[in-house]
Amino acid sequence: MPGNDDGVISNEPKRRVSIITDPVMESRMGHDNLGFEPNTKRKISQHSSHSEDGPVRRKSNLHHSHNVDSAAVNSYEQRVNGEVNRTKKQSFSEEVLAKINQEYETGQQNAHIEQSWIYSLCMRCRVEYSTPSWEPPGWQKVCPYPLCPPYRQFARIISIILIGLLLWTTAYVIIGDSAAPGGQLFQLAVLTVAANFGGFLISLTTLPRLIGMLLVGLLFQNVGWVNLDGEFTKVTAELRKFALVIILTRAGLEMDPKAFKKVYVTILKLGLIPWTVEFVLIGVLTHYLLDLPWIWAMMLGSIISAVSPAVVVPCLFRLRTKGYGVVKGIPTLIIAVAGIDDAASVAVFGIISSIMFTQQGLAFQIAQAPVCVLGGLGFGIFWGFLCKYVPEKGDAYVVPIRTLMLFGGGLLAVFGSEKIHFEGAGPLGVVFAAFTASCFWCGEGWDLEDNPVSTAFEIFWMIFEPILFGITGASIKIRELDPHMVAIGTGCIYVCIIVRIAVTVGIAFGDKLNVKEKIFVAISWMSKATVQAALGPVALKAVASQHRSEEEKHYAELVKNFCILSIILSAPLGALLISISGTKLLKKTKPMLEPPEGWRRSHRPSLHDISIIDEEEEREDIEGIADEDTAANTLSNAQSASVFTVTKF
Repeated sequence: MPGNDDGVISNEPKRRVSIITDPVMESRMGHDNLGFEPNTKRKISQHSSHSEDGPVRRKSNLHHSHNVDSAAVNSYEQRVNGEVNRTKKQSFSEEVLAKINQEYETGQQNAHIEQSWIYSLCMRCRVEYSTPSWEPPGWQKVCPYPLCPPYRQFARIISIILIGLLLWTTAYVIIGDSAAPGGQLFQLAVLTVAANFGGFLISLTTLPRLIGMLLVGLLFQNVGWVNLDGEFTKVTAELRKFALVIILTRAGLEMDPKAFKKVYVTILKLGLIPWTVEFVLIGVLTHYLLDLPWIWAMMLGSIISAVSPAVVVPCLFRLRTKGYGVVKGIPTLIIAVAGIDDAASVAVFGIISSIMFTQQGLAFQIAQAPVCVLGGLGFGIFWGFLCKYVPEKGDAYVVPIRTLMLFGGGLLAVFGSEKIHFEGAGPLGVVFAAFTASCFWCGEGWDLEDNPVSTAFEIFWMIFEPILFGITGASIKIRELDPHMVAIGTGCIYVCIIVRIAVTVGIAFGDKLNVKEKIFVAISWMSKATVQAALGPVALKAVASQHRSEEEKHYAELVKNFCILSIILSAPLGALLISISGTKLLKKTKPMLEPPEGWRRSHRPSLHDISIIDEEEEREDIEGIADEDTAANTLSNAQSASVFTVTKF
């Protein structure tokens, strides 16, 4: 039976956390960045002022304390024993020099290095492993700690590069010139790799990775390093749809019906009312200030009003691990509402775009809304129910087959609904298919927070995130931007953000949130990114494919640029405000989140953590409560021990 070092048997069930059999834990020092927040339990050196979790590591090759002159040690031992034998008289300068060298060799060098920016940068970039790993002989001499990555991390990077080269070679043999250097497919591959690297660099500043990806795409386009126009726009449009399916599937897998039943009033109230206000306000402002027709203005409003989980989740997780807002489940509440917000945006956008771009009669247009809603719900429930029985739950390959079933069903919903001109039904069907399947799988014993299918979709998102934001940034041509649109758009975006914050604070009554917490919740929903990047260029592609008028092409271009402008203006600012205001507006309690085990997907909090509705009494200081309980238990144990001693004697 499994036990711990104290002899206590652990009855906790094993967690299904990975699509592989052997769990591997990476002590990641941050969410977006694998090396962001140093842990604080294992000492790096004898003179370090901090420490880290993890297995004991051999001392760095930079530590040369074993080279200390043995004559100095012998001289000290002779003084202790009263036998002072000075074999060689040293001058004053030689003694000072020897002392400096000794201090330097016994650890002063490590202390100096740990205070340097090079050391900090290396620690941010490293990934520490808690499982045994193999290193080639002499690896520490060639790549000393911490200036170089561990061999496992280095080998992983090399393997990814080799896989990329193999795929490119295969594509070049099959496709030809497009995959050759200078071809559009080759440019897309280079853009994706560069966007991923740019996202990593930005994550070192605690900003979301997508900002770096967007900036890399913007740089490549305006410097002339990439050209994705012409026939290749069809490829980028389809890639956006793949990314949209992944985004919506992950949102559906996060929903928990039992938790929603508990706090559905708060989730729906905070999710739909501020979204509706921003949706209407964007439509009104862009209609009167940018001369957009009402239907175009409303479509733009449905896109802009969506919140970006890609920005919100990493920032909230960092706050949650430090204990901010965990008593009332505020980080979890924000993430849950963001999912409802995105689902509403995608559904309304699909209905409006179906009405706009259909070539059928008036009756067909009127039927768009109810058919899209009912059709999307019906397909989602049917496909989710099918995923319960196909494959059979005891199948050895149940995880990959369920993953492919859900992903294939999502692609069928999006592309199929577009084919029959009911585009609004597809995204809604993707969300409800994932939600329905997750309900059945959790009923069979899978944990909502450790769903291995969600792990697989996180891997999919790791691949498609740089593609999506790279090509989104590459669609911006600074020379062609209208300064009037940029100025008006900036004003509209910030006005709508301020109004949404005010509305959220105003309607958050009855939820046992104080004023500071209400302000933080409202600020957290100002970031735009994922939905805007996926849906912004859709109208332009539809207009180009149907050969609409130049005026409609201008409207579609304006919608795309407005969406990208909203990402640039709100995503970095939102991430900074969440990180800064969270420590000021939320109450800090003892961190209650344990380090993740195995390949955890995104460390997203569970909806079961939300406690602001049925909380009988607000817990002001959980640290004090924990300390009192500990003291009481200690006193009780001491009394029990004394009684046992008396009885024994």
